[in-house]
Amino acid sequence: MSEPIIHMDGIKKHFGNVIALNGVTFDVRPGECHCLLGDNGAGKSTFIKTMSGVHKPTAGTITFEGKPMQLGSPRDAMEAGIATVFQDLAMIPLMSVTRNFFMGREPTVGRGIFKRFDLDSANRICMEKMRQMGINLRAPDQAVGTLSGGERQTVAIARAVHFGAKVLILDEPTSALGVRQTSNVLATIARVREQGVGVVFISHNVRHALAVGDRFTVLNRGQTLGTAKRGEIEAAELQDLMAGGQEMASLEGSLGGTV
Repeated sequence: MSEPIIHMDGIKKHFGNVIALNGVTFDVRPGECHCLLGDNGAGKSTFIKTMSGVHKPTAGTITFEGKPMQLGSPRDAMEAGIATVFQDLAMIPLMSVTRNFFMGREPTVGRGIFKRFDLDSANRICMEKMRQMGINLRAPDQAVGTLSGGERQTVAIARAVHFGAKVLILDEPTSALGVRQTSNVLATIARVREQGVGVVFISHNVRHALAVGDRFTVLNRGQTLGTAKRGEIEAAELQDLMAGGQEMASLEGSLGGTV
């Protein structure tokens, strides 16, 4: 079994007296999809921001490719190869797919005052990368706003992989999508894994996680309740852990099994 690309051990994050994360341990390996599951308020957002360099952990260690790492900012994470695709996707709907794909990292030609955006090269690369992800654009100058939610997710994922992502963090990528769009995004995740990228799939949808995940870690009130491999746990068990497990069982008992 390959070594983890990133390993987070005993991560704690406090905001004053509020404990958002309380000893979270998590890792992801090359070509693996490790799902982090949790209900609203479980600490998923804080975990994402800690892993992507937005928050510095109060305690705990982060190891990246076998070496200790301190993430001082999101730029540190990006330069190391940790890319995050948030729910809002950070795209401009009226701009073309190509412009969104290369935003802030545009290829150029010429020198000095003659330096300019290499649009032909950018269009070619964009179309090729999108085809590799299973999306056939009408044209590279097609506005991102005309794409479906699933296609926009794919643009964001393809962009991250093109710019060297070793770990790809996906924040609830299927939460606002229909059945067909969800299927497309899950297929895109499978293609990314084939390229050796480690995928962190953050979700509260057990069914979607089981469709692509290799390992499943449940987060509840800032703590991990354990990690299971594919085939070791059923959907109902994961759902029960997310909902509070023992608390639910206790409540059922007190209400005569009506919960």
